[in-house]
Amino acid sequence: MENRMKELVKLLNQYAKEYYTEDNPSVSDSDYDKLYRELIDLETAHPEWIQEDSPSHRVGGLVLDGFEKYEHEYPLYSLQDAFSREELDAFDQRVKAEFPSANYMAELKIDGLSVSLTYVDGRLQVGATRGDGSIGENITENLKRVQDIPLTLKDNLSITVRGECYLPRQEFERINQERQEAGQAEFANPRNAAAGTLRQLDTAVVAQRKLATFLYQEASPTERLTQNDVLEEVAELGFSVNPRRLVSSSMDEIWNFIQEVGQDRDHLAYDIDGVVIKVNSLAMQEELGFTVKAPRWAIAYKFPAEEKEAELLSVDWQVGRTGVVTPTANLSPVQLAGTTVSRATLHNVDYIAEKDIRIGDTVIVYKAGDIIPAVLSVVTSKRSNQEVMPVPTECPSCGSQLLHYEDEVALRCINTSCPAQLKERLIHFASRDAMNITGLGPSVVDKLFKTDLVRDIPAIFQLTSEDLMTLEGFKEKSADKLYQAIQTAKENSAEKLLFGLGIRHVGSKASKQLMEVFGDLNALATAQQEEVAAIDGLGLVIAKSLQDYFATENAQELLRELAQDGVNLTYLGQKVSADASLSGQTVVLTGKLEQMKRSEAKAKLENLGAKVTGSVSKKTNLVVAGSDAGSKLTKAQELGIPVVDEEWLLNL
Repeated sequence: MENRMKELVKLLNQYAKEYYTEDNPSVSDSDYDKLYRELIDLETAHPEWIQEDSPSHRVGGLVLDGFEKYEHEYPLYSLQDAFSREELDAFDQRVKAEFPSANYMAELKIDGLSVSLTYVDGRLQVGATRGDGSIGENITENLKRVQDIPLTLKDNLSITVRGECYLPRQEFERINQERQEAGQAEFANPRNAAAGTLRQLDTAVVAQRKLATFLYQEASPTERLTQNDVLEEVAELGFSVNPRRLVSSSMDEIWNFIQEVGQDRDHLAYDIDGVVIKVNSLAMQEELGFTVKAPRWAIAYKFPAEEKEAELLSVDWQVGRTGVVTPTANLSPVQLAGTTVSRATLHNVDYIAEKDIRIGDTVIVYKAGDIIPAVLSVVTSKRSNQEVMPVPTECPSCGSQLLHYEDEVALRCINTSCPAQLKERLIHFASRDAMNITGLGPSVVDKLFKTDLVRDIPAIFQLTSEDLMTLEGFKEKSADKLYQAIQTAKENSAEKLLFGLGIRHVGSKASKQLMEVFGDLNALATAQQEEVAAIDGLGLVIAKSLQDYFATENAQELLRELAQDGVNLTYLGQKVSADASLSGQTVVLTGKLEQMKRSEAKAKLENLGAKVTGSVSKKTNLVVAGSDAGSKLTKAQELGIPVVDEEWLLNL
């Protein structure tokens, strides 16, 4: 009986792979259903023999309480966007300046949700969302319901792979038809539907919607040499990989590929929003490295956005957290890229003047990067007697005089006590990438302002449950929940606080780098400009912005108040060691380590100042080789790079 169950699991998984991954089924649906029913009957009678990779694990049955946070061992990065051939040529020139022989892999940019899959000894252990790139959400049970994600691998590998989870167009249309018949709101587009599905707490719903994936990266260290090799390896392991790709050193060939894909875009079985171009050699990728925000070895070409005509009805002027006043157009509603758009950015006063945009005009609207609605131009042939748009001279929030500096395109309110600026700074401070205070969103911040409970950042940490219960819509349970979220935020590592302060040019990744080096906000506040500028990937602009900010009495008083309120100012991660004996050294780990995890070894090496990379090149200073070391060890020996063993690492 147990052997029959194993046989059925093997057969059904093979048939599922043929159906979902290879699009080449070898049995009919009725034959598959008959075998599946036999397996379910056997599993019901003998639950002690249920296999880990049984297809029965892919159907419903669980109602989750919520999703836990998951810290990615290998962070997920964003890509630099390109919208023209000129930007691709500039990217090509930057790469070829360092590697004249470089070639590229061009892949379809699937419009879905990025997911990370970690397997331990060949078994799916964690499936997680991208989140902010460092911390996502553990959605393993939902991803188990995606039919083309293997629950086990044919080899007992420990590996982390990345890809895009999407909803095929045919399935999107089926779901919307069902929702329409049931009187429910339809999904705006397949991407929204996929996102909504993966956020479901009832796994049965996920199982009913036929999500699919395309894998594009092995995040954990690999012995493969190129991006194309990685995709072939991932396909061999049983994952779905998009077959439409091109390897070429010629940007002309890549541009032709992009044009062909663009023409076929509407006829594909899934949504795409562009083409990703990556340096094919993994060794070259390592040497090119990263900026603070994105890899230097990849770029994402985004297809031109859909454009529609709309009437510009009026303009709202909004004040941001840095005092910049931006115009937003109110439009007659139009359908654009799957959603209804009635508001769009006008960028700034210089843009309005340059395009001669007037209230009452018929304008062309598009989604910049397929995300942010924006006004592109005016249809002057449809203009009647519209007057030139007046430019505000006073801040719409505080009434202060607005300034238009010669070196800026924006209007700016320089009143640091401007209510709109304060409110926007608080919203940013509480946001997910900053202090991540769950429940303290824009509407709650607005209520706190209206009741004068909060006017600055420290006041957030002085709120009591009783204070919060005075807010409209709050009761004891909701007030206590927000209060606890605020108390929890006090314990955040200091890079979250630094980013939350909203210092110009200092993003979330730069904040983490700064805290890794300085370890404490007070230490950073007194650091010299040269010390900050010397950190890899930062530079003088960030260094000057930090020095200017912390030189003010307001910033110094803010740090004192936060410390008094019990807010942590210290970095809680792995700080770069003062005894950085491997400072500036590039180290590669290869083979199996017996006495520590690879992630532990990487962290210890980085703590000693080393840069740990995944491939061997002429810039590699040292290779740490465990047992069963492969091609990396061979290449190191060919290049004459020093090789040490795990014992050396432990002694160090």
